[in-house]
Amino acid sequence: MSLITHEIAPTQYVQAGESRVAYRRFGKQGRTPLLLLNFFSAHMDDWDPKVTNGLAEDQDVIIFDYPGVGSSSGETPSNVAGLTKSVVSFVHALELKQIDAVGFSLGGMISQQLAFEYPDLIRRIILLGTGPQGGEGMTFTELSAEEQSDPEKILMFAFFTTSEESVAAGQAYIKRLKLRTIDRDAPVSTNAAAAELAAIRDWGAIPSTNRFAMLKEIRQPTLVVHGMKDVVVMPINAFLLTQNIRNAQLIIYPDASHAAQSQHADVFLEHVKLFLKD
Repeated sequence: MSLITHEIAPTQYVQAGESRVAYRRFGKQGRTPLLLLNFFSAHMDDWDPKVTNGLAEDQDVIIFDYPGVGSSSGETPSNVAGLTKSVVSFVHALELKQIDAVGFSLGGMISQQLAFEYPDLIRRIILLGTGPQGGEGMTFTELSAEEQSDPEKILMFAFFTTSEESVAAGQAYIKRLKLRTIDRDAPVSTNAAAAELAAIRDWGAIPSTNRFAMLKEIRQPTLVVHGMKDVVVMPINAFLLTQNIRNAQLIIYPDASHAAQSQHADVFLEHVKLFLKD
């Protein structure tokens, strides 16, 4: 295993289309690269080091910033289709032939589009706290692109429940987000956040025709992971994904909200290890 971890992985850059994309790569080389696609208004330092380092024990992990987000240049696409194209451009710029994708929330929406549009590029997908196009209750009216005065309070409310165990897990999670002290990522601008917010609201709007048609065309093995008490993306959406993706399996973690994979990190990493095992 590489001695490079989430906390010290150097920020690298690659020209992908019109964007100079910031990324970090660490972990076990020689496996299918595992690309992590981030949630709304998040940059590389918003990934949980316990999760990323745990994945890196067995996988070649790549985290990155979407165009215009964090340390990446360019204009942030305002729809999932545009974000998907930017991800493909990034993957091609790294000269990767095939990847496994882990998509968290917005990243899960992009992962679905990737699997549908570029089936040969994606080997397996892991969908965290996300939902299908036109899913149930996916209006995201409670989200804002403006900077928040107390981001940690918002994270605790959205990502964890009010139980004693979940609150403790949330506090530990927030401490882990501060473990990287050098070469921190640039803040997410209001303009970039506004574009991403437009993208997830557009994705959540119920289409006039069959809203699950895309899912039925996805053939890749898929692991759907959700929190039983997710207040951002209702848990019913995890069932809809699993019902409509042909080769999908579902894991629901108890007493967990939007960051179920962080609250239950140890068991989540075991589940991922089994799922990605060749």
